[in-house]
Amino acid sequence: MKFISTIVIAATLFLPLSLQAKEVAGVEVNETLTFNEQPLVLNGAGVRSKFFIDLYVGSLYVPTTLDNTAAVIAADNVAVRLNITSGMITADKMKDAINEGFDDATDGNTAAIQPQIDQFMGLFSAEIVDGDQFTFLASKASGVTAFKNGTAQATIISEPFRQALLNIWLGDEPAQNSLKKAMLGK
Repeated sequence: MKFISTIVIAATLFLPLSLQAKEVAGVEVNETLTFNEQPLVLNGAGVRSKFFIDLYVGSLYVPTTLDNTAAVIAADNVAVRLNITSGMITADKMKDAINEGFDDATDGNTAAIQPQIDQFMGLFSAEIVDGDQFTFLASKASGVTAFKNGTAQATIISEPFRQALLNIWLGDEPAQNSLKKAMLGK
């Protein structure tokens, strides 16, 4: 049953309710996604850059427009999508950045969710290339399902992990402040 649910999620996730798309740094960002038959709308999108190099476009999808982290964390279903825009990103660099993100998101207290972090890191074991797309569907009911290029990779059921993952981009020490503001529509 879980396999069928994952296929249904994957099939509906990548069929936008609207053909409209927003362009951010040359990446077409869908205005909507569907998750568990619930439409999620684009809340905001921005660019993660480092040393003047655009690394990826990050976008946030929510049930209704939200403008603060607490409201996003409280939402039943949200999605974060990363569209890789640079060949400078490697699997090892992505793992390092995500580990640093979890460390920042938990104030250095990752021990309680370390098994989930380790499982999540498996998503970044294969080569990452310009054009890859990662989507993290974060649901209070069913955990975090991670997709790479539309294919489900893993589902991790842990509310503390879900919150920490969202805080990588939206927390007090986000991956990049300007990206957080853009994802929150500010």
